[in-house]
Amino acid sequence: MPKSNTLIKICGLTSAEQALQVAQLGAHAIGIISVEESPRYISAEIKKNIFTTLGRLYPKIERVSVVQNCPIDLIIKNFLGKPSETIIQLHGDEDIDYCKKLREKIPNIGLWKAFRIKTEEDIDKIKPFEDFVDAILLDSWNKETYGGSGKKINSIYLKNLQFSKPWWLAGGISIEWIDEILTNFKPDGLDISSSIEISPGLKDIKKTEDLFNFLKRN
Repeated sequence: MPKSNTLIKICGLTSAEQALQVAQLGAHAIGIISVEESPRYISAEIKKNIFTTLGRLYPKIERVSVVQNCPIDLIIKNFLGKPSETIIQLHGDEDIDYCKKLREKIPNIGLWKAFRIKTEEDIDKIKPFEDFVDAILLDSWNKETYGGSGKKINSIYLKNLQFSKPWWLAGGISIEWIDEILTNFKPDGLDISSSIEISPGLKDIKKTEDLFNFLKRN
């Protein structure tokens, strides 16, 4: 029987209007891309506006700022004062030392670390990070991009995973794949982006609603 209490993060939002629509549908987390190379990138000012609005109207939703190999001082500078995000998601090649330093600098913000999975060895490399982050996110490996490619992780690497921290699955998650994910892999959360888009950063709200309705039935 699929797990029905799976958390849902919708990532790559670029407008306050769509962020509020997604929040109303029942998202547990909303992600904004703070990586300039990404087609879903938005500025620190727009991020601040979206997250401040979300925090006021939907305070229980996690507000996730996705960064990639970003200097810690720049992350703090981009808060533009008091942080409006509740989570920093590291989506690059950050090592444990980086995670420890970030935790020391901003102890009141949650820390998630994404790992791009190409081989079984990539899964083995995650274990040492577990003491230094609040959640783990598994994404597919793609030579062109660090995330948002819509490419799925090979299912063989997702069997019998056990982590001491909650883990999220990303990479090409669509309604067609969800039954298998919830039955066979049982992640704590699903991170969804490109499969519900009209174009990068613009979500198809009808498709997003269909996905939430599908999950509620399971």
